[in-house]
Amino acid sequence: MRKLIARLNSQDVNFAAQFQQLLRPESAEQVQIDVTVKKIIAEVRQRGDTAVLEYTEKFDHWSPASGQALKITNEYGERTLSLLEKDEQPTLQALRTAAENIRDYHQRQVQASWSYRTEAGTLLGQKITPVERVGIYVPGGSASYPSSVLMNAIPAKIAGVQKIIMMVPTPKENINPWVIAAAEIAGVDEIFRVGGAQAIAALAYGTQTIPRVDKIVGPGNAYVAEAKRQVFGQVGIDMIAGPSEILVVCDGKTDPRWVVLDLFSQAEHDPMAQAILICPDEDYLNQIEKTIEALLPQQSRADIIQISLRDRGALIQVKDLEEAVELVNDIAPEHLALSVDQPELWANKIRHAGAIFMGPHTAEVFGDYCAGPNHVLPTSGSARFFSPLGVYDFQKRTSLIQCTPSSATELAKTASLLAYREGLTAHAQAAECRSKAD
Repeated sequence: MRKLIARLNSQDVNFAAQFQQLLRPESAEQVQIDVTVKKIIAEVRQRGDTAVLEYTEKFDHWSPASGQALKITNEYGERTLSLLEKDEQPTLQALRTAAENIRDYHQRQVQASWSYRTEAGTLLGQKITPVERVGIYVPGGSASYPSSVLMNAIPAKIAGVQKIIMMVPTPKENINPWVIAAAEIAGVDEIFRVGGAQAIAALAYGTQTIPRVDKIVGPGNAYVAEAKRQVFGQVGIDMIAGPSEILVVCDGKTDPRWVVLDLFSQAEHDPMAQAILICPDEDYLNQIEKTIEALLPQQSRADIIQISLRDRGALIQVKDLEEAVELVNDIAPEHLALSVDQPELWANKIRHAGAIFMGPHTAEVFGDYCAGPNHVLPTSGSARFFSPLGVYDFQKRTSLIQCTPSSATELAKTASLLAYREGLTAHAQAAECRSKAD
């Protein structure tokens, strides 16, 4: 019988190959996804609302009468919030508390314009302005995520974005009231009931009903991720997000149940999600394996967790925590849980991770929902060059340069020499004509 989760040992001769296969499994489906998405984008670009309506009927299994039927009105949002206020007060208050924590954290990320003058008198600086219109994608397939609404919309609002347009699929016409409530709390301006690659295409190019935006943010399935890749350049994007990941590094002293539930918390998102535990203690890994077997049947999404652990999960035994850190930096995980003594010490050794959860009491799910930092994080090793979503993703930087007559004369000497060296005569003359000596 196949094990519930793979066991690897860093001392095995074939570990390097096994490790790479674990991180970068081959995907025969990707080529077909690319082709399908390209077709969807072309159709939406050419036929607008008509194509969006057809794809909504095909993929979400309901038939909107027109483009306007895709829009959720402000009145509906206000009514939804009012009903939840009456019937679901504790949960609604939890959503508001999460929003407050997220807002408090992200307000500290705001960048301000700045400038200075050189000794020669030239003014140099940077002007910070918000992106004008942003589209946020909120998954609504196998699960709906009001937390994602907060994480995407609140930083945009803090940055000063003028219009936030939210796209959320509503399979079989079912609208998740918590997603709508979160949109009201976060200050989303317009909501459309559209999902998949067609939602991304509509945001990128606009339709008769759906406004075109300047930037698209938010996670989604493989088709959404590929659509964002294909429209990048037409619009800005935050990142290409893949399935959720968690990497736990444990010294063997944490309650095995805590660690297993941390692994389950991400594995239950998606069969393609990845949950890995690294530990130097073989006996502890044996305890983890037994705990997985005991707790899995109790989970409401046990089938998804089982596939995720079987296909992409692993328990990895290493020599020591130093070697664990080396593997962490190779993986560059989305979520890194350091369930060890002195977590601050080990966190200082981490070069690549989307978010670091320090100490056994810091559950990764606190970051998913309410701690404050953003849960939209780089995946698939992209933490080597991407950062978590933040206010800075919704701000643009413009360079400022202003010369005085004397500073123009000084700069002209340098600029003209370099321009002649590059063979660009007009460049040189445009510099020289600003010189007092001209």
